[in-house]
Amino acid sequence: MTEELSSLTTALLSARHFEQAALTTLRTLLRMAGQALEASRFAGQGSLLRAVVHLRPEDAYSRLMALEREAMETPSPGDVARPLANGPQTALLASASAWRAVVEHGCAVSIDVGLGTLRPHQAPALSLSRPLLGAAFSSESQQRLLSREATHVCVLPLRLPGGRIEGMIALEASCMAALGQEFIWLGVGPRLQLAVDLAAPFLKGLPPRPGAMPETDEYLPVVGSSMASLMAVLRVFAQQEETLLISGPTGAGKSRLARWCHERSPRQPRRFESLDLMMIPEELQMAELFGWRKGAFTGAVKDNPGCLARAEGGTLFIDEIDKLSLKAQAGLLRVLEERTYRTLGDAGSEQRANVRFIIGTNANLLESVRKGTFREDLYYRINVLPVRLPPLDERRDEIGPWARYMLTRHHREKRSGGEARLAPEAEKWLEQGSWPGNLRQLDNLIRRAYTLALVEQGSTTSELVLREAHIQQALAYEGGAKDSPLLDALSQAARAFVLEAQRRQTPLDIDLAESLRGFVLAEAVLQVGRDEAFRLLGRESLVKSRNHQKALKQELKKAEALCLELGQAVPPALTQAGGGESS
Repeated sequence: MTEELSSLTTALLSARHFEQAALTTLRTLLRMAGQALEASRFAGQGSLLRAVVHLRPEDAYSRLMALEREAMETPSPGDVARPLANGPQTALLASASAWRAVVEHGCAVSIDVGLGTLRPHQAPALSLSRPLLGAAFSSESQQRLLSREATHVCVLPLRLPGGRIEGMIALEASCMAALGQEFIWLGVGPRLQLAVDLAAPFLKGLPPRPGAMPETDEYLPVVGSSMASLMAVLRVFAQQEETLLISGPTGAGKSRLARWCHERSPRQPRRFESLDLMMIPEELQMAELFGWRKGAFTGAVKDNPGCLARAEGGTLFIDEIDKLSLKAQAGLLRVLEERTYRTLGDAGSEQRANVRFIIGTNANLLESVRKGTFREDLYYRINVLPVRLPPLDERRDEIGPWARYMLTRHHREKRSGGEARLAPEAEKWLEQGSWPGNLRQLDNLIRRAYTLALVEQGSTTSELVLREAHIQQALAYEGGAKDSPLLDALSQAARAFVLEAQRRQTPLDIDLAESLRGFVLAEAVLQVGRDEAFRLLGRESLVKSRNHQKALKQELKKAEALCLELGQAVPPALTQAGGGESS
């Protein structure tokens, strides 16, 4: 064991990417488990099948990596450990019960697939028919594991220093002779966990290996390198039948991602149906989901099939799930558990719900559970395959491409000929901006800027160019230039400083940024007077020592130095603040 851990440590220290660390770790774990199996009473009666890393920070998947036992001796390491991207046959998607048990107990869990039992290594055994915390280990998951010849699974938590769990590693084994009996996991578990604890910081901290840019299409026309790891995970999840939960801020593109997953799923030939609960009054949520018969309620003048029926055989995307009423939550939970529902006003037989659910939210659902506004059992039913879509500010490499795509799309909507393009300085300005409204805000801004450019350049021009001035003017219409909070204004000042440095042939010294103090003091002096300005800005001691006039002159000189460097006249505010006596 000491030799195994020493070799693992050496390999991890030399790893430069997540994939290298994952390969090394999975090979070590499979080797250690294989040795334990050969030393057990089941020697020669079973085998290790595969191992999978599930990186799941903040309870949302970010990376998956698998290693098949039969591929361990392959000479080329790059061919044996791979992102899971070829459908359900390549991925162990461990049950939600196993994940919840790992998080709850902070220890490894063992699964006897045949018997359907889950056992935390530091707690009594749990029956999978009575899942922990309401999480679901479905019969479908059980059958999928058995179809992959997996009879016993060990799930080990990826624990960082301090105990925080950022994911798990699952090992699958096949040993029919051990069904219903104690397998090797409890005995070898502590040694496996020690290796996983050693590897966890590397698996969490190392970046993914740079690779080819993810493919784009009409449903997701822009995918940056910042999204590459998530897209690899989603290619796997798109192939599954389990519920996919997409969290992320409003306007970040959750509905686009849901449609993208549907188009890559086995259900692609059938319909994709979307239900945005923000647009549905609470009293009509049940009706929109399940449909209604004529006369079922006031205003039901004709039959309506409902979203579940329209999505039959396909995918139903329910966005803003936190807006679902408690009554409708109970109805949805029943559909997820029993796959049946009844149309409102229909006294006949129940209907089968043959749909794949994708759920979207911008809320912290666990916090909603704590507040009592969201059912705990429903939360664990939908939190099976959770992913987090980052805000646009965390996908800065996508801002420019998205802006160009939006501009081209809007131009084609408005005009049949000619071209529209984004000037380089305008694109750079957008890339350095802050986008709390995400893609929706960017799209609205591009539309306004397009109109402003059209007014300026005329509708007959063959090439419409969106310049930085158009972008800034469009931003002013949403209050950005007039009512910016302090941080936004400082960000704009910093962006202007950097842009000026880029335009120049010689460097713009960063020390000149200290001139901001002079501009702030000048503005304060003009508004409240010299003495009060220093008190307002936390320098009353300078007033008491009568050194504030000297300090003001020093700061104003820094501001004037910036003006000189830029070749511009000193603003009147600086001149006025420096004249006259103390007030």
